[in-house]
Amino acid sequence: MSLTVVSVAYPFAPVTADPAGGAEQVLAQLDRALVRAGHRAQVIAAAGSCTAGTLTPLPAPAGEITEVHRTALYERLQALLAGIVRARSADLIHLHGLDFDRYLPPPGVPVLATLHLPIDWYDPGALRPDRPGTWLNPVSPDQARRTPPDIALLPPIPNGVDTEAYRPGPAKKAYALVLGRVAPEKGFHDALDAARMAGAPLIAAGRVFPYAAHRSYFETAIAPRLDTLRRWVGPVEGAQKRRLLAQARCVLIPSTAPETSSLVAMEALASGTPVIAFRAGALPEIVTHGTTGLIVDTVAQMAEAIRTVGAIDPAACRQAACARFALRHTTDAYLDLYARLAA
Repeated sequence: MSLTVVSVAYPFAPVTADPAGGAEQVLAQLDRALVRAGHRAQVIAAAGSCTAGTLTPLPAPAGEITEVHRTALYERLQALLAGIVRARSADLIHLHGLDFDRYLPPPGVPVLATLHLPIDWYDPGALRPDRPGTWLNPVSPDQARRTPPDIALLPPIPNGVDTEAYRPGPAKKAYALVLGRVAPEKGFHDALDAARMAGAPLIAAGRVFPYAAHRSYFETAIAPRLDTLRRWVGPVEGAQKRRLLAQARCVLIPSTAPETSSLVAMEALASGTPVIAFRAGALPEIVTHGTTGLIVDTVAQMAEAIRTVGAIDPAACRQAACARFALRHTTDAYLDLYARLAA
């Protein structure tokens, strides 16, 4: 059965071939899978997005994102989705944003909201929608376990990565790598401190989004810790990102948030690169301590792990990623769910 699926991104982050945010990356994966499978894919996302399906762009605010920008975009989104419901021009609407409750469409078309972020970050009302035909799905068993029992969830659909795109390189270099969205809870400063304590070079890569708190964090907590051995390279994607992952001695994930998943960890393991991560949320579900990386609790332990991570076999990392995190498992599960909800 051919479906028309409308995917709605978080309206302030563009969807590209290799976006910085996990939610945007999952949306891009599903968009491509829908088109490959012969379905009709529509995407509502920030201007500048690049999609396989038909894109309806939302205006991107210039400069810092304010509540005025948010309100205007939410009104625009509500109107777009209400029009889709009135015209019955979609079989399913799939929402990916943290703020999905601000633009839920009127009843009439099934809605799936994937909870990409920690449960506590969502408005309590968003997790208990009054709208009929609205379904919530988590992305990991850890996230599902942290959800209050009165919230109805579908079974988790774990994220995956393209294990053919991320492959081991010919040789490892000496640097540790920290990669991702730059925000206080992502702990880049702890990665820099751990690398300095270990006497190891570190490459820090990521995107600073236009939020005052994120810019302040970079300027006050990251920039002062940089030196000739601990370097900032900004946003990376495509071949540059794959090369950095494959050549790194290890990838550090110093997040203090209850992570629901980690595409960076999966990409690193597919690249044959062990992961050193804090014991946060679903990270111990992804990283097998002593086999594909090391789970630590403090900056000092992360520094020691950087010194000893050479004992982890890159081949074991690659093997685990191919067995557990292949992208087809994720896309097949979502396409099956789309068909069931649309029916």
